[in-house]
Amino acid sequence: MDHAAETLPLMPGQRLQRGVCRGLRSMDFVTVEELVPAPGLRVDVMALGPKGEIWVVECKSGRADFTADRKWQNYLEWCDRFFWAVDADFPVDLLPQDSGLILADAFDAEILRIGPEAPLAPARRKVMTQKFARHAAQRLQALRDPAAGIGW
Repeated sequence: MDHAAETLPLMPGQRLQRGVCRGLRSMDFVTVEELVPAPGLRVDVMALGPKGEIWVVECKSGRADFTADRKWQNYLEWCDRFFWAVDADFPVDLLPQDSGLILADAFDAEILRIGPEAPLAPARRKVMTQKFARHAAQRLQALRDPAAGIGW
């Protein structure tokens, strides 16, 4: 496939998101971007696995992007596993060792380190699965009918 012919998102974080979503899809996960698990929080990528597992992936395009992020620990209570996604030039020594690590570009991703599992309580899992489904459905509906006024 000629990657140069593809239209790429403009922002580095969006390129990472796309690669992460592609990489996770190859592992039978489905993904949504920019999901709000709770007021004041917005995860870059949330993934739903074939066994119902919920992963959150935060994409960081550089040192400044990472050091400015003051909310990432608040995402831990909304997933079974947490990952950072970075490109090959990112200084990975900045990232906490007790979290997952994904190396990504605009076209694919590879898990370098699996973070620890912290299984969600059943009630929280149900809430997050429903949020995931509604978010995905709203995105699809807005894509198919932009005039419907469905925001994201």
